[in-house]
Amino acid sequence: MGRGDRRQRDLVSRSRRAVRWLQPGLVVKRWVLTSGLGLLIALLGAAVWADLQPIYWTLAGIQWLLQAITQVLPRKITGPLVLAIGAGLIWLGQSRSFGTIQKALAPDRDTLLVDALAAQGRLNRGPSIVAIGGGTGLSTLLSGIKRYSSNLTAIVTVADDGGSSGVLRRELGVQPPGDIRNCLAALAREEPLLTRLFQYRFTAGTGLEGHSFGNLFLTALTAITGSLEAAITASSRVLAVQGHVVPATTADVRLWAELENGERIEGESAISRAPSPIVRLGCLPDRPPALPRAIEAIANADLIVLGPGSLYTSLLPNLLVPELVKAIAASKAPRLYICNLMTQPGETDGLDVEGHLRAIEAQLASLGVEERLFTAVLAQETLPHTELLDQYRRKGAKPVGCDAGRLRRHGYTVMQAPLHGGRSSDALRHDPRSLAMAVMRFYRNSRSRLAPVQ
Repeated sequence: MGRGDRRQRDLVSRSRRAVRWLQPGLVVKRWVLTSGLGLLIALLGAAVWADLQPIYWTLAGIQWLLQAITQVLPRKITGPLVLAIGAGLIWLGQSRSFGTIQKALAPDRDTLLVDALAAQGRLNRGPSIVAIGGGTGLSTLLSGIKRYSSNLTAIVTVADDGGSSGVLRRELGVQPPGDIRNCLAALAREEPLLTRLFQYRFTAGTGLEGHSFGNLFLTALTAITGSLEAAITASSRVLAVQGHVVPATTADVRLWAELENGERIEGESAISRAPSPIVRLGCLPDRPPALPRAIEAIANADLIVLGPGSLYTSLLPNLLVPELVKAIAASKAPRLYICNLMTQPGETDGLDVEGHLRAIEAQLASLGVEERLFTAVLAQETLPHTELLDQYRRKGAKPVGCDAGRLRRHGYTVMQAPLHGGRSSDALRHDPRSLAMAVMRFYRNSRSRLAPVQ
């Protein structure tokens, strides 16, 4: 390809980019026009203040200049030439201005400023979504759904007592930061290196082995700021988090569970390995308070999502906070429960989708809530037989069955989709993109059903 062809292609590309600045939703044109109008009014005010003399001088100067130019060149040439020079100066000034802004805001990124502004505009117009849960399931959902909206609030359980979070909780008396750290990383818009640093886990070192940098960072910020909520806000600014992450409660919650064999066990890590089916879940202190930000987010939500995640250790602990339950019940937004792909040995053995829903309803009934908070469910389509599935079966895990017809007869809205995605992996987990697409499809369908008939 010759140099002339490359220049022509570059000119066409620049022209197309320039035209794209005219597309609606960028919130740029209105402010450029506002600035121009403001400058014009300011000049007019200065002229009036000076008894209109500057206007007379300006008009006289323009008249003299035009007469001088037209004496050298004919009017048919002068007009287009001056117009072209003016347009060229405008194009040069605007392109260099936006180029400078691009370098200042994103010096190492290939994304054009016009594309970034357009994408951010779409995200800002996205629905207000509240996602409730914990563990890897919630962070998986957030990493996918952030492509559709920036109006996100993650309400995260703080009942974890195992691993790094458990050690920090026992030794320093802080709320467990692990699930919060995962959600912050999932919603981060900053450079991948900073997110990797936040998720980095030490593999050696006395006292450090097993801890993640993000857990230590949140713990230190909690000590500095005086509260986990303030530490999350500060961390969100560091990571440029798209949305908000809110603990379900400020209380130091410890879970307990009553089993079918009459035994009572305490602690999230013990409950996840329950030797008998779980009958009832509770916490100490009883009826912990919710954060006002969580209540406000639920009240303003366009969609409320519960899950995916471990039923008894990630999802139901959030429903032990009565104020959250009350806020969900009062919300007019559609509510969706996302079921896990596989059962979890020691926690949900033998439960199908209906069994998961019954457990949620039983938990709510223990708080005096008789109505169904989640009447819509999103479940995985039947998984094909694979060697990976056999490995799970050998470990005691089975696909969570979904009798869609039976659930619909009981008044549930059932949606099934290939949530695992089509890519091969070493684990049967939700795929962020596939999960987010299914959730947004449910939201759009719910809006179309609720739209008034014209």
